[in-house]
Amino acid sequence: MKHLQNLAKQTSQNPMKWVWEETAKTFQPPKRQLVSEWADTNRYLTSSSSAEPGLWRTSRAAYQREIMDVIVDRKIETVVFMKSSQVGASEILLNILGYYISQDPCPIMVLQPTIEMSRAFSKDRLAPMLGSSPALRDKVKEPRSRDSDNTVLHKAFNGGHLTITGANSASGLASRPIRILLIDECDRYPASAGTEGDPIALASKRTTTFWNRKIIMASTPTIDGLSRIQTAYESSDKRKFWVPCVHCKEYITLEWANVHWEEAKPETAHYICQSCGSVMEEKHKVQMLREGEWRAEEETGSIAGFHISELYSPWSTWASMAIGFDQARKHPEMLKTWINTSLGEVWRDQGEEIEAEGLMARRENWDADCIPDAVLVITAGVDVQDDRLEISVVGWGLDSNSYVIEHLVFWGETSQYQVWHEMDEYIQRRYERETLPSLPIACIAVDSGYQTQSVYSFVKVRQGRRIFAVKGQSQAGKPICGKSTQSGRQRIQLFPAGVDTCKETLFSWLQIEEPGPGYIHFPSTVDEEYFKQLTAEKRAIKYVRGRKQVVWIPKRERNETLDCFNYSLVALHILQPDLERINQRVDSASDDVPRSKDNQQRDLIKERRRPPRKKSFVKDW
Repeated sequence: MKHLQNLAKQTSQNPMKWVWEETAKTFQPPKRQLVSEWADTNRYLTSSSSAEPGLWRTSRAAYQREIMDVIVDRKIETVVFMKSSQVGASEILLNILGYYISQDPCPIMVLQPTIEMSRAFSKDRLAPMLGSSPALRDKVKEPRSRDSDNTVLHKAFNGGHLTITGANSASGLASRPIRILLIDECDRYPASAGTEGDPIALASKRTTTFWNRKIIMASTPTIDGLSRIQTAYESSDKRKFWVPCVHCKEYITLEWANVHWEEAKPETAHYICQSCGSVMEEKHKVQMLREGEWRAEEETGSIAGFHISELYSPWSTWASMAIGFDQARKHPEMLKTWINTSLGEVWRDQGEEIEAEGLMARRENWDADCIPDAVLVITAGVDVQDDRLEISVVGWGLDSNSYVIEHLVFWGETSQYQVWHEMDEYIQRRYERETLPSLPIACIAVDSGYQTQSVYSFVKVRQGRRIFAVKGQSQAGKPICGKSTQSGRQRIQLFPAGVDTCKETLFSWLQIEEPGPGYIHFPSTVDEEYFKQLTAEKRAIKYVRGRKQVVWIPKRERNETLDCFNYSLVALHILQPDLERINQRVDSASDDVPRSKDNQQRDLIKERRRPPRKKSFVKDW
């Protein structure tokens, strides 16, 4: 009551002054802040999206401050962040996004690798930030089905709007002008958005009408020479984070070569200063980060580039990195992932091609009549030629171990049913293991690129037996197995197969020379021709539409065994078996049924084996 009386008195004394004061309060622009200052004041983390809920603290990882604050530097147009995991890159992008919504509203776009990842980003990362931060809560409405301005992928607010789209969506990239472009995980983008061209170039064109545009790129790198973020970083001023040694006070950059540990004890990892040779423990990292600073190696006008690794992360330890490295170092594919995600560095291949002779020497003393117990699931891939069907049967175990059981050729015109009938009779067999029960072929992928109608007719009535048609896609970045579609007059289930990705995977596995994760086992029965065809292509880099891409160049005319192995890998991804769970069931059964050392159990299994169920191929066709 008293407040109302004072307000009435003030208004009556000088009504125009009161009106001007209230108007000024209403339309007064927000206090100018740096991005880090805004985040420290207004950004709240939730327990559903962060392990450290509560008010955001830039001081938790001091290297984040300059990455955010450089955004408001008028001289800087593009910010490049080449990074590892565990350094808070996603949170940095969210802080920048929240800053512009709150302080400088304008048209904004967030670009993710796919539409699916865009939806996940909106629901899992953006929505919690908008809901938990008072400065944003009232500015962006909740998505409503009847409100076209506020959906999962598009949000409107006073003074601007936010569009979240995928790099695989040409329509999303060409929709509307934008001033702020946030590009997340660009090394996972496809080479082209449909048929429109490079997705980053398409998105960047949306910003050309704004004199004060900002483009922010963040990603873990991939392969040397093919990494988008590497190319962008090389064009920047190349900033690195320098920290003082707690002993000599000299500023250094943290390098993996200076992390040491006791033999066979990676948990004892520590850092040795490259300046004075003193030992620094994990506990010193907080002080080092607090006193660290970014230093540029180059002078460029408008592109600020930052590179940082997990060595600096307050959410990771040198010991955990050492343990990860110790597990990955013997296996190229695992090591590649570790270098990309832990060090934030590109992977440099040791060699571009693999020779057949070295693989032949790796053959083991077993064959299709008795396969190792380590095989938990069997798949097969079929390549279709004019005069034959070729099939590779591959077993799969734990840790991406694979076992080439056999490769067969069924001769005959593939436009006729007889050769298909012969193969159908054969693939119903079961494969004996050393001591465990026999296994059937669980899933088969048949290439439909040739004799398409014959393939469709064959798989149509056999999809219940998990025999599917696949269609190869020779584009970089395609998944090993995509989402199936209905195809042909028969409306069969057709799976797209990323054959280049399959070759990349096979190429990395073949480089593993010692048994372990990813190792490929070969039986004694595969001949020299098998290995020549398996290594019939080599990896090379060429320019496609001005961009570097990995291409596969034939070394020999025939490559059927290579294709068949890849299709068996696609079949595994169609099946998606839980190998860990299968192995646990095998171990449990083994506890109840003792294994016979002299293979008597194998003989019993053979005696009890049921003959395969016969089908009328003519009726099925």
